Amino acid sequence: MPISPNQGSTGGGTLVTITGTNLSNTTKVMFGSKPATNVTQVSATQVTAVSPSGTGTVGVTVTTPGGTSNPVPFFYVGAPFKSSLGATSGPLAGGNTITINGTGLSTATSVSFGGVTATPTVNSDSSLSVTVPAGAVAGPVSVTVTTAGGSNNGLTYTYVDAPTTTTITPTSGPTSGGTAVTITGTNLDTTDSVTFGGTPAPFSVINATTLSAVTPPGTAGAVDVVVTNPAGSDTEAGAFTYVASPGI
Repeated sequence: MPISPNQGSTGGGTLVTITGTNLSNTTKVMFGSKPATNVTQVSATQVTAVSPSGTGTVGVTVTTPGGTSNPVPFFYVGAPFKSSLGATSGPLAGGNTITINGTGLSTATSVSFGGVTATPTVNSDSSLSVTVPAGAVAGPVSVTVTTAGGSNNGLTYTYVDAPTTTTITPTSGPTSGGTAVTITGTNLDTTDSVTFGGTPAPFSVINATTLSAVTPPGTAGAVDVVVTNPAGSDTEAGAFTYVASPGI
């Protein structure tokens, strides 16, 4: 007498289908010592029922006027617990793969990012991998994992747009570096790095439209300024010019 699914939440509420023979006029379905609810006679070979709450493994039996069946196992699964995301932000277009760490993840069937679902790959009971779906707008969304034991959320993932730069002030400074530069643009509040001619520069995020950076040492001439965030990079070609100090 197969039962499908054969596992469900400890809180109950799992709709199961029981298949067998001589199931007509079923009077009750038991999960261990607890009766199921919403028992429905589908046919002489099939009955559906909703599991009660429970823990561990219990035997499911069907009772008809002809007697009670042998038990088949049903496994109660606790709700998942998520402890962390491998990456907490990424491009609005999605497509990047992140890990989700926690416990009770081995029966995961879906991961929702702000209501948009994706199918995960189960690595172990404590780890999932999932490709992030595209977001609707930039900003934070809740992450919900659904398993046979139920759903759990509480983690946040942030969709970000690629940065754009509009002005860099001043546009020149000494080769020794140390010039304080203001960069304006859009989507700058999630900036990961700023480089001048490929060399990383220390920077501070002022707000979504403004960065403050200090030029690293460089060689005389014009260099590209690149601003990068989790969604991509924006390059201002030759936007800053290193000027050699005078010699006598």
